[in-house]
Amino acid sequence: MRYARTCYDHLAGKLTVRLFDRMLRSKWLEVIPGAPSETQRPGPATLDATPRGFDEFARLGIDLKAQKARRRRFACTCIDWSERRPHLGGALGAAFLDACTKHGWIETTSKRMILRVTSSGQRHFETVLAGE
Repeated sequence: MRYARTCYDHLAGKLTVRLFDRMLRSKWLEVIPGAPSETQRPGPATLDATPRGFDEFARLGIDLKAQKARRRRFACTCIDWSERRPHLGGALGAAFLDACTKHGWIETTSKRMILRVTSSGQRHFETVLAGE
């Protein structure tokens, strides 16, 4: 459960925290300075996709314009309860889980919230994380 699970409607766990870190380091996403959540009590940071992120998410089959048009927060951090570090939440986090499922990298299990990373998912994520 600590490795890969859902958090509401998006990915969570050790794998997801590492993928989120990689997205930030690779400049797919950036924190929006001065967003309302940062000027109030500590809470989720507001994120946006960079031009590189638009390209990378499109390669995964995620339409960022459509996600931004949804009636919910586009992208934000969500603190992972087991890792005590942020992962990707919001509409983009949900779309990322959907994309991973459609690509066959992640599967649901009979246990609520617990996900299984498939062998093709292991190979894909290892490649993505190789630059850590």
